[in-house]
Amino acid sequence: MQMSVFLTAFIAFAISAVICPFYISLQRRRQFGQQIRVDGPSRHLKKAGTPTAGGVVFLAAAVAALLVRGNFSPHLWIAVFLALGSALIGWLDDYAKMAHGRSLGLKARNKIAGQVLLTAIFTGLLYLSGNYSPAVELPFTGAVLDLGWFYPFFIFLIILSTTNAVNLTDGIDGLATGTAIISLLAFLYIALESGRLDLALFCGALVGACFGFLIYNLHPARIFMGDVGSLGLGGALAAAAILTKAEFSLAVIGGLYVLEALSVILQVLSFQLTGRRILLMAPLHHHFELKGWGEWQVVTAFWGLAFIFALIGLLEWRLL
Repeated sequence: MQMSVFLTAFIAFAISAVICPFYISLQRRRQFGQQIRVDGPSRHLKKAGTPTAGGVVFLAAAVAALLVRGNFSPHLWIAVFLALGSALIGWLDDYAKMAHGRSLGLKARNKIAGQVLLTAIFTGLLYLSGNYSPAVELPFTGAVLDLGWFYPFFIFLIILSTTNAVNLTDGIDGLATGTAIISLLAFLYIALESGRLDLALFCGALVGACFGFLIYNLHPARIFMGDVGSLGLGGALAAAAILTKAEFSLAVIGGLYVLEALSVILQVLSFQLTGRRILLMAPLHHHFELKGWGEWQVVTAFWGLAFIFALIGLLEWRLL
């Protein structure tokens, strides 16, 4: 079982690493480059024009590796659907940014509308698969809570929060890619321990593809993943958590994403209520950049923190 997952990951890695340079050249010729926020760290301004939407590469590589390996189960198809559906929303956002030459893409209400539709289809497919269960296990307690008719809304909350949290984390070279690899490895372990080879292959393919992409995404990045990548990875993590019935474990394993999202929420609330900002800049990684940390310092520190959260999440899952 483990060898099958390793082979799938290796195939995805090879495809991603090989096609990424060609995609970078294509994006340069099309002049599809990253738009940089003028209110962000000043040293990021030199990154303007760097090819973006690189998530297309590792998502395509992961799907290609899964197709090569074959044996798609209903849950594997559903997981791929949620990842690619989320990526499609991200791609539309990236295209809007590149087409209009600005750092803002789709309007928030359009993104949410797309995610509502995506959730409805995903929930319907999950129900039709015959493995739909509204019961969830509460973290660190082992208690089971039946959400009943509220479960589809809970699924929407997971998809919305995870995709947007990963998107917020994608602000420094290699940060979102590395943390996603760590979180996906945790769910790969959960899938293997649960006897879910299909979902282990899904996570393994994404891990391998992300490693291949990371070669070109490390500082100084030659390509960014864009919203197509960050939303796609967020959708993949949400799918892995829901389909392995480790929904609440996602909040622990992805604790870094929770911190990044909370930093934005608290920053906005503080400014609206008091007129003061609690951070130099949100999300959290930008605060440390403005404190004088180098990009590598922030990235390696956050990777380490993501690893700790993943270990805590796995320990919590094992105790259930």
